[in-house]
Parts: sequence; C-alpha cells; structure tokens
Amino acid sequence: MLIITHYDVVPAPDEDGQAWKYPPFSGTIAEGYIWGRGALDTKSTIMGALEAVEALLKEGYSPKRTVYIASGFDEEIGGDGGAGKIAEYLKSNGVELEYTIDEGSVIAKGIVPGIKAPVALIGIAEKGYVTLELSVEGQAGHSSMPPKQTAVGVLSAAIAKLEANPFPADMSGPTGMLFDYIGPEMSSVYKMLFANRWLFGSAIKSQLSASPATSATIRTTTAATMFNAGVKSNVLPSSATAAVNFRILPGDSVQGVIDHVNAVVDDPRVKVKVMGEHTEPSPVSDMNSPSFMTVYKTTKQVFPDAVVAPALVIAGTDSKHFVGVAKNLYRLNPHRFGKEELSMPHGLNERITIDNYGECIQFYMQLIRNSSE
Repeated sequence: MLIITHYDVVPAPDEDGQAWKYPPFSGTIAEGYIWGRGALDTKSTIMGALEAVEALLKEGYSPKRTVYIASGFDEEIGGDGGAGKIAEYLKSNGVELEYTIDEGSVIAKGIVPGIKAPVALIGIAEKGYVTLELSVEGQAGHSSMPPKQTAVGVLSAAIAKLEANPFPADMSGPTGMLFDYIGPEMSSVYKMLFANRWLFGSAIKSQLSASPATSATIRTTTAATMFNAGVKSNVLPSSATAAVNFRILPGDSVQGVIDHVNAVVDDPRVKVKVMGEHTEPSPVSDMNSPSFMTVYKTTKQVFPDAVVAPALVIAGTDSKHFVGVAKNLYRLNPHRFGKEELSMPHGLNERITIDNYGECIQFYMQLIRNSSE
C-alpha cells in the first residue's frame, strides 16, 4: 500500500485586505485549532501518517504488508517532479501496489442535500483536465470602419455557444454509485427519488445541474477563464484568443472534448488547440476489491457517525501518476468538513481542529493495521 501526500502549499496572501488571524506559516495552536497554510491541504495528512507510523513502531507493531509513504513537493503545479518521479522509481523497481490512498474527498457534514449524518466520500476516480485555446484571426484597422464581426465578436459568439451547450449529464459512473450508497440514508423525498432513478433521472439531473458543486459531479465542465484581444479601444483587433478549461468526466476524453468544442462552435474561423499539460480521466477503481473494503472498514471505525460511500473527485490529485503502478487508487482526506471548511484550502485562515488531527493519526494507524489482516 502507498499513502500519498504532498508538502507543497499555495501562497498565502491576505485576501480582500483581510489579515490572517494568525501568521499563515506559524502553525499556531489556538482556540482548539492548528492554524496555517497547508493545515488541510495537506500537511495534516503527511504529519498524521508519519505520527501513525511512529506510534505503531513504539508499540512494536510489524505490518505484514509493505507500507510506503510518498510525499511530493509540487502537487499544486501538477506533481511531475515529485509524485511523477516517485511513480517512475517504483515502476522501474518492479513494485506493484495493491492500492494507494491520497487526498481528494472528505467527511462532509451538512453539505450533501437530504442527509443529516456526515458523509465520508471515498474517491474512486478523478476527473481529467484540459485547457483549449480558441483563436480567431481578424483584419486590423480603424474602428470607424468595422466589419460585421470583429475577431472579438466571433470569439465571443463561440464562447457563448459553449456555455449555452454544456456536456450532457451522466450518472452512470461514480456519482451514480454514490447515490446508491447514500440514498437509503436520505430523507424520505430524496430516498424515494434516488431509489427510482430509472423514473426520476431527468428530474434528478436537473436538480443536480442547478448547483455548480453538484453539476460538476455529473458532467464534463466548461469554464472560459481567459480572453485576450486588442491593443487600443479605437483599433480593430488583428486577433483574439481565449482559454477554456474543461474538467473531464470518466467516460469522456480529451479528444472527445475537442470534438465537442468543434461541433458546438461550428465556425471554421475559430481554431482550437490544446494548451499546456492535459490528463485523461482516471480509471474507476474497483469497489468490490479487498482494498476498497479495507478503506471502507477503516473509515467506519474512525468515523462511526459517518455514512461511507464511493464518490468522484472533481479536482486533480497526485494519484494520476500512479495509474499503472497500483491496482486501485483511492482518495480520502480524513478531514471533517462543514460548509465553513469548504473555503479554507487555498483560502484565508486555513485550519484543522486538534480533535480532527487526532482522527487523522488514528485513521492511518488503523488503515495500516487493517491492510495487514
């Protein structure tokens, strides 16, 4: 087994002129919390795993299974030099991992609609990632004699088409499996809906599509993020470019995204190409494997109040580098998240409760024990 973490963090500037309550790199312990950048993402997991190993060694415990801990230094910028090199090293040495456990999903309280109990979400897959550059060439000139459409107008229309024609919703993958697990625990109306997805599928998809957070779990998302054109307000632009980011649902592909964009835009003036690095969606890990049951069992032992379920991770993790090295890739931060915590990773006043950090240590101790049964 391999526990994946990373010790790099994003910057910690003051946001909107507000100061951090405690210096972001102080690791201050106050008010029942450990404060600082990385407290949740993900210094608490690396330290929790290391403290777990130290505690087991002090007990004289010797695992029957080899346990690896890998911590990268560049996850926030793709992980190629950290986790990527670690995966290459393991593969070159003939190491085949039964499973990995990485950051990803959390123990969510008050976030999943229709269910009061905390929901521990074990990520069994993660979305792919690609950014496409859309570009249009125009004729520079004086703005007093404009063509019917400038390069800006052509490209704006293309982006408007993409936003008006999102990818179709699909609940056949990990998100459908999630609702299979949590449906029986939901309030009566939700329970009835999710127990009869064959009948209420359209209504469920419509409801989930209404929120950006839940819409992202059932489709490949489209986000126009950058636009560049023109040099002066009275000069016609000679070109216009835009960046559109896509997070790709398992079952879709980078090529499928390109095909979708070309079909929806349907304008030969708009050129499409891939920008920078891109990744395909991960394979969906086996929910019936002994390793999934080990993670499931451990989560129930450490968080007995939680409903445990498989889920899709909508962001990227270092797990992608271990495809082909591990049989199964799972993603779960042993962190309790309410609505307040959602904005903390990468945000202001990131912190973890002391009690929850203790649960992190317990989680990794128990996971190592259970993996050796």
